[in-house]
Order: sequence, then C-alpha cells, then structure tokens
Amino acid sequence: MPGLEEVKKIRIPHLAEAKRDGHKITMLTAYDQPTAAIFDAAGIDLLLVGDSMGNAVLGHADTLPVSLDDCLRATRAVAAGARRALVVADLPFGSYEASPERCFDSAAALMKAGAQAVKLEGGRRVAAHIALTSGAGIPVMAHLGFTPQSVNALGGNRVQGRDRASAERLIEDALAVEAAGAFAVVLELMPTRLAGRVTAALGIPTIGIGAGGATDGQVLVWTDMAGLADWAPSFVKRFGQVGAALRDAASAYADAVRQGSYPDEAHSFPD
Repeated sequence: MPGLEEVKKIRIPHLAEAKRDGHKITMLTAYDQPTAAIFDAAGIDLLLVGDSMGNAVLGHADTLPVSLDDCLRATRAVAAGARRALVVADLPFGSYEASPERCFDSAAALMKAGAQAVKLEGGRRVAAHIALTSGAGIPVMAHLGFTPQSVNALGGNRVQGRDRASAERLIEDALAVEAAGAFAVVLELMPTRLAGRVTAALGIPTIGIGAGGATDGQVLVWTDMAGLADWAPSFVKRFGQVGAALRDAASAYADAVRQGSYPDEAHSFPD
C-alpha cells in the first residue's frame, strides 16, 4: 500500500491506515505561518502547535507559562501555512484539567482557530476529558510518559517507566486513552522496549519523542531538529544548522550596511 507521502491531504483515518500498513508517521512542531508552510511543502504529515513554544521560542524555562491565547494565535498562523499536513494544537497547562467541560471549551476554541485536532497530557485521569471532547467530534491526541506540564511533579525531565510498576501503569494509561476515544498518543522519554510494548498493545498510532524507533511515528521540536538553538536533548539528531546559517546571514547583512555596499544600485529605485 502507498505510504502517507502519497496522500494529498492528511486526515485522521490516514493515520490509522498508516499504522495498519506499517508506514511511519512524521510530525514536527510549528509556531508560525512561514515555518508551517516550509514543513508542509517538505511532506511532514502532522504539524504540532506545541506548548513547547514556551521554551522553544518565547524564552520561558518550560511550557507552564504558555496560555490558551498563545496557542490560539500560533494555531491561526500555522493553519494559514498548512495545506497537506494535519494541524494538531496543544491544550496548554490550566486550559483543560479542571473538568471535561473546560477541556471541551478550550478544544473548541482551538478548532475554531484552525486546528484539526488537539493534544492533551495524561492517562486515566483525563479519560473523561477525552471521551467528552472526542465524542463531540473533536479529534484528541493523548500524551504519555514524560509530560512536560507535570515537570515539577515528576522531578524534572526524567525518563519514565524504567521500573516494572511504572511501566505497567503507562500501559494501562495508554489503553485507557484509547478506550476513551484518542486517535493517537505521543510517547515521550521512555525506554524503547516499553514504547514498543505500548505500540503493540494499541490499535491507534503511537508517536515517539525520545522513545526509540519502535513507535508508529516520530515528533521533534523543530528548533532542536534544525539546529536553531545551541543545545538540544540527547535523543535529538540535528538534521540542519539553521542557527548558524541565520547568524551568518545576519552578520553578512550587518557588514554590508556598515560598509555601504547595501543597498547598491541593483537594490535601489532609480530617479
């Protein structure tokens, strides 16, 4: 069967088909229209408007300060740049935990801003939230393992599921979010073998980040993947050096202005 790269517009059923047929799913974060358009043209299947914008582009130490308004603004921009990719928007910290109804209201706002699905963190504790929201027609992606919105409770950015008891809890959480109606689940910072067990146990696709290669797809924060920042997590492979290229371009521009070589005649309007 053809892979997702042959699909002209990615929709939820295509992801289930990809898992069934053994085709890997590609996902990157995006926070603005130009970047979204570039990744869309490159053939990325899913664009995640992640609350990772907090530390990736907004200068925060973690994702917790990101607001629903931040995510709405970024979702509108990414949706404007996406033609083929499925746009998934994060529900940020504080926008859904209080009740299933609060979750639905925040998810509906993101959908009105241009998202085609939403993502939330947690397992059994948010099963009712997933059930209400997905039951109302909003596709929901779950997120298990290391959940950045719970960084303080988890004691930092730590690999999850290393011992038998926590691994079994993760599998139970995965089964619970699937039963509640999630169409896919992100697995973050967990041993490869455990991610493989979760993937095998579920009928919905798994998207890994720092979880090895046994998942049905992969997601990375784009600024890590493309080398925009000086540091990236150890599980990240840098597929480019955008930061260095951007510094070189800015330096060349500054030199040209200072030397008077820009703007030259070719870049000026004649009298």
